[in-house]
Parts: sequence; C-alpha cells; structure tokens
Amino acid sequence: MFRRVAKNYRFISYDISCYYSYRYYHNPSTSSKQRFNDHDVVYDFRSDTVTTPTQQMFEAMVKASKGDDVYGEDKSTNDLESYVAKLTGHEAALFTISGTMANQLALLSHLSYPPYSIICDHRTHSYAHEAGGISFHSRASVTPLIPMNKTHITLSEIQSSIIPDTNIHNAPTRVISLENTLKGLIFPIKELYKISEFARNEGLKIHLDGARLWNASAETGIEMKQYGKLFDSMSMCFSKGLGAPIGSIIVGNMEFIKRARHLRKLFGGGWRQSGLLAAAAKFALETNYPNRLKETHILARELASGLSKLGIRIVNPVHTNMVFIDTSETKIGSTDALAEKLGEHGIKISGDASTLTRLVVHYQIEKNAVERFINVVSEIC
Repeated sequence: MFRRVAKNYRFISYDISCYYSYRYYHNPSTSSKQRFNDHDVVYDFRSDTVTTPTQQMFEAMVKASKGDDVYGEDKSTNDLESYVAKLTGHEAALFTISGTMANQLALLSHLSYPPYSIICDHRTHSYAHEAGGISFHSRASVTPLIPMNKTHITLSEIQSSIIPDTNIHNAPTRVISLENTLKGLIFPIKELYKISEFARNEGLKIHLDGARLWNASAETGIEMKQYGKLFDSMSMCFSKGLGAPIGSIIVGNMEFIKRARHLRKLFGGGWRQSGLLAAAAKFALETNYPNRLKETHILARELASGLSKLGIRIVNPVHTNMVFIDTSETKIGSTDALAEKLGEHGIKISGDASTLTRLVVHYQIEKNAVERFINVVSEIC
C-alpha cells in the first residue's frame, strides 16, 4: 500500500513540476535570463555549446518516435537523416553522437588500408582537437598546412604538399580535409570550388568538417546544397550554434554511409531509441537556421566593435559568431584576470595566463548581455 502511494506521489509531483515548468517558460513576464537560467547561458561567452534546450525543444522531444535505430526503425532519426541529406544534396546521412565521432568516421570511411595520408589546415578540429583520432582510428599520416594568408589554406598550398604514389618512402595523399567555418572564419567559396575540382581530377576524396557550416551558409546566403556538391562527405553539428543538446551528422553517398554506419557500430556509437535526440536536432535546425544564426553574427560584430574602441585588439576578422581578442595592449593583463573581473558581474569567458582568448556569441545571448560585457570591460581598461 505504502509503495503504491509513494509511486502515485512521484507521478503527481512530476505532473505538478511539469505544469509549473510549462507555466514558467510560457509566462510572458518571465525574462530571457530567467528562462535560460540553467547555466546563466545568456551571459556565457565561452562557447556556443553552452546553450540549453528550450521548453519548445523538450516538447518536440516528447513527441518523437521511440524506435530502435540499430534496426533502422526510428522514424524521427530517419526523418532527420533524410532531411539533412536532401538539404545538402547528398544521397544519405548518418546521425552520430558528436562532431568528433562524425569526423573520425568520415575520414576512416574514405580510407581502405595504409599507407595513406590526409592534408588539412594545422588548426582544423579533426587534427588538433580530437585526441589524435586520425592516427589512432585511421592509422593515417597527416600533412598539416599553415596558411600563408592566416585565414584558409589555398589550392596552391595543397598542390605543393600532395604526396604522390610514386614515392615509396612516404604515405601518399588520399584525402583533403577542410573546415568551414574555422576559428569563426568563412572559407571563400571560390577557393572551395578550385580545391574540389582539383581533388576530383586527381582521384582524391575531399571531406568537410562543417560543424559550423550552418553559420557560413547563414552569413553568406550560400545554400547548403551548393556547399554539399563540392565534397564527398561533410559533417555538421547540431549542438553548437543551432542549440540542440547533442548530436552531429555525416552526409555522403549510399555506399559511404553504409560503411560509416558499420564503423559507427565498431566505435560503440550505435543508437537505440535515438528519436528524442533526433527530434531536438531537427527542431533546432528548423528554428535557428538561418535567421537566429545571423543575429548572433551581428551581436558578435557589435561586441568586437565595442571592445576595439576600448583598446582591445581584435585578432581575426569577425565573419560569424566568434571574436578573438588580445588584451596585451591594455592594463587588463592576462585573460585569466579579465575572466575573474567579468565573473564578478555574472559574465563567463575562457581565460588563462596568456592575453589571447576566444569569445563566442550564441542564440541565447541577447543585446543587453553584449552591452553589459562592454560596460564591465570599460571600467577596467
């Protein structure tokens, strides 16, 4: 009897909490800061991965299918994969748990057996920030390039770094891997066309880490299909600018995705009831691309402009939602000191002993947060 009462009490408590949560999130008097208070995300400039799911996103998740994706029976996951494949002009797609998994699966799916090598920008995520995944998973050598223009690698730099099959002392180039955006910078579409044409003429595979390709597309107006036709495979993230809680996706032809799906199982990445996460990803994509992303770019430029007027050097051009700053020419000192001072006002940034750091604007940051950021910095400059 007691167990039944306790069980019923838990259900009643859950229903009541859901009711008040719904009222809270849908109450017009609830401010944006209150509405997104889980991690004070409206004042968190560390990354666009800090966004939290909205009530509307939760509602989409509740309505998701509950099939088993390993059996290919989850409708929400299948719908997401079909939707993104069509959006990018590719035959098929594969939903994955993370961008790292997506990149590593894509690169390995293009490769058969060593020796082989991959050409990429030395700053690209798959090379510099995925725990040595290329060498571990694909057993591939990497030829990292440092772009002379400091923004993107060029066709001429790639051509001069190609390792041919004729040299038995080295691992021949098999894949060119690019990233767009990279450090918030948009890769010029004309250069992408040149590199893509070269790769196909040379029989090389070309992959794009498009974790934030949504931002590039939103800013330039270039359709995802136009990017898609230039690459044999692309990975795209749902949990960065789009604001989903988790997930990335790979696109490519049927044979490529079939191999990637098999390798995903090998990696331990086979989903079961993945529908609720797929539903969140699709909701985020349909809700925040392209307009909400463009709004973050505008705010990022406002942030950069305000900080520049205070003597802080803006390291890179602000193409999208990232602002790289250098405090060395101010009395602030290290970015650790800046982070501590901003933290006293409820603003979060990444800081360390250096004078360089990255600021990222996401869709749950509003204009008043940018203004507060600039005002606080003005007090200490």
